[in-house]
Amino acid sequence: MSKSKKEKDKEYDEKRAGKRARNWAFLVYPESAPENWIQIIEEEMTPFVVSPIHDSDVNELTGELKKAHFHVLITYGGVKTFEQVKELTDRLKTTIPQMAKNLVGAIRYMAHLDNPDKAQYQKSDIKAYCGFDLDSVFKLSATDKKQISKDILNYIMENEITEYFILVKYALEHNDDWYDYLSSNSYMIMNFIKSLRHFKQEENLRNQN
Repeated sequence: MSKSKKEKDKEYDEKRAGKRARNWAFLVYPESAPENWIQIIEEEMTPFVVSPIHDSDVNELTGELKKAHFHVLITYGGVKTFEQVKELTDRLKTTIPQMAKNLVGAIRYMAHLDNPDKAQYQKSDIKAYCGFDLDSVFKLSATDKKQISKDILNYIMENEITEYFILVKYALEHNDDWYDYLSSNSYMIMNFIKSLRHFKQEENLRNQN
């Protein structure tokens, strides 16, 4: 005889009992959450992050759209038990809270930044509350900057981008990491585009002769 959802949830709660962590994540469904759910979390007086609304996620098995939802990550100053966090999520009528072991990964997932096969959302639409420092999460490492630079240069060559405006417009609309990089590392990229434009002009002249 199969177990009911209520029985399964009870077993899950018992299994989670006593688990302690600082960072917890859960999903909020607008259709069932209180209208002031963000305000309710703010009353916890602890930093938290809310994703853009995920309204384009697709169930990989059925191909159907998933219910629209928000990803929420809350980070406490000290460890909290599963039971303590569940008191909050029960008030919000959310999914069962999960410990977030990888803080950066959980926040990047809010826009599917490392999952190109999933629906993409704007990193700029991730919202921080109660003093959460998003800039530190998205700060690019030297390795990140090197790879982004290579990716941009390859994109310029593959698409024969000869105007900086076109590149920035693409980054603004499609790639927040590129936009962040270009905001403070544009000199070499601009000169590369200028050189490519000159090269293409010379190449066209040679072909005409």
